[in-house]
Amino acid sequence: MATSSTVQVSLPMPKIPRARRSPADIAAAAPVTGERHVLLAAPRGYCAGVDRAVIAVEKALEHYGAPVYVRKQIVHNLHVVSTLEARGAIFVEENDEVPEGALVVFSAHGVSPAVVASAADRNLRTIDATCPLVTKVHKEAVRFAREDYEILLIGHEGHEEVEGTFGEAPDHTQIVNNPDEADIIEVSNPDKLIWLSQTTLSVDETMETVRRLRARFPKLQDPPSDDICYATTNRQDAIKAISPKSDLVIVVGSANSSNSVRLVEVALEYGAKAAYRVDYASEVDEAWFEGVATVGVTSGASVPEVLVRDVLALLADYGYGSVEEVTTAQEDILFSLPKEIRAKLKEAGDDSRGPGGRITKSDISS
Repeated sequence: MATSSTVQVSLPMPKIPRARRSPADIAAAAPVTGERHVLLAAPRGYCAGVDRAVIAVEKALEHYGAPVYVRKQIVHNLHVVSTLEARGAIFVEENDEVPEGALVVFSAHGVSPAVVASAADRNLRTIDATCPLVTKVHKEAVRFAREDYEILLIGHEGHEEVEGTFGEAPDHTQIVNNPDEADIIEVSNPDKLIWLSQTTLSVDETMETVRRLRARFPKLQDPPSDDICYATTNRQDAIKAISPKSDLVIVVGSANSSNSVRLVEVALEYGAKAAYRVDYASEVDEAWFEGVATVGVTSGASVPEVLVRDVLALLADYGYGSVEEVTTAQEDILFSLPKEIRAKLKEAGDDSRGPGGRITKSDISS
């Protein structure tokens, strides 16, 4: 029987306990003028695509039973993945690690046609939890390749989403990792050229890449609609709003979460004096609070709210008990579950959905 392999999802080892300094001791080291308080960015946390993907795995475990195999991390968050693993999900790197005929879930980041074909070759039952906004970019790649466009895919080479999109039209696509690459990339037909992008990029950096590409290739066309997802844009707008007022910004999110990493970069670019990313409240360093009156807090699009609440509780212990939520947009988007899960729920008479990482009875948020 095949075994799961290389996705490392165990919770990090706890830090060795140490004597904690009081807020007064920290203030003495670097005095703070005024009240200590928190600016809490909104929107933050789970987006509709992550919500959908996590529920898909939860429902698959509930109705098919463990184990349920998942190719790659279902979403890029250690807490979510390790919690699902504890419930019976087995995370693998490739389809050949899944026993023939078993059930495998494709992650929210999407897969290439080659991955779909390899699953069929092994007679695997599949659930496609690809975010619909990623699927939209896949369809754009197929369409423009069919029309013989050259595609410049702005994104990070090696990221699962980029691998999936590139795989839709590899003979027509080049990856542009950053604005500097826009200055050196060569194309075969500058008169029939279009750009697409990974959905979780920095909005500002992406547009700078496009600007520099268009300076070289004036006939470069835009995608039919914005490829960077609404949640990425909204979370970046929210962090832009609080960063100029923040001495310190803490972003909750995992290191392999592109949108979480971008939030740290955006916070620094827009005026935060310091910004750090953590998976858990236990990773917050008390030295960060020296001289800090205002702490900005947000989380990436694959982060359950419980992890943010843990950070807020820690901040309260250090004297940052006053919390002001700064809201820059309202989100009410909800995607339908994958068709395979909808069919199974209908067969089982299960009309529940469960709101994933929001208010939920799921172990993901407990």
